[in-house]
Amino acid sequence: MTVFSAASPRSPRTSARSHARAHLVALALTGVFAAGAIALVAYLLWPTWSTGGAEAPDKLPVSVGGTLFNLPVQAIRMKIQRHSGPQERIDLDFLYPSLEAPAGPRHVTADTVDTAMQPIDRIFLSIAAHHDALSPEQRVTTIYPRYLEPTATSPDEGLTMRAFRNDTPYGSEDLYAATSPALTARCTRDAATPGMCLSERRVGAADLTFRFPRSWLSQWRDVAEAMEKLTAQLRGPHS
Repeated sequence: MTVFSAASPRSPRTSARSHARAHLVALALTGVFAAGAIALVAYLLWPTWSTGGAEAPDKLPVSVGGTLFNLPVQAIRMKIQRHSGPQERIDLDFLYPSLEAPAGPRHVTADTVDTAMQPIDRIFLSIAAHHDALSPEQRVTTIYPRYLEPTATSPDEGLTMRAFRNDTPYGSEDLYAATSPALTARCTRDAATPGMCLSERRVGAADLTFRFPRSWLSQWRDVAEAMEKLTAQLRGPHS
């Protein structure tokens, strides 16, 4: 006798639906695992700095002629020079007498143009590679004397002044010198604009050139000490 099974076979449509459901479940589980892995990686690699951005350094290590200096960023006058590493020349200015870096450049507007000629309150400094040129000390002892007037005056105790002859490359300038504290400055004379002084010194492979108003020489000891202090502050640990 032939026995027939009571169970009916599954239709092809039912099998397809089951297969599709299983496939969707597998895809969903894969998506969940992938999303979890991505979230974990993103959490581990997410930047830890604040939304305000990293703060810029207060000082930059700059090498001029191979000599290292640590320079306050705000004291560097030209934005193009505000980077670390070797540079051929760099220009700075400092408030005087505090010797702090200025907060920013002065801006002249239509309202302030009439009062723009204000007393200078800054000491300017240029640092440049000298490439074995004649040192400032040699220039004072071997070049300047041939152009100076023979007589000297003493505008203040410890400070002497000798004028350059008018028929020389330094006409209309005077040379000031002192030994304690040490100071040598070549200064233009007051005319339509106030006279300015230039004082140079050599540090390693770089020459430092300070510029300041001639009127400051009434307190020349303070000026000499300020230049010495700046030179010590700006020199790097291995210069």
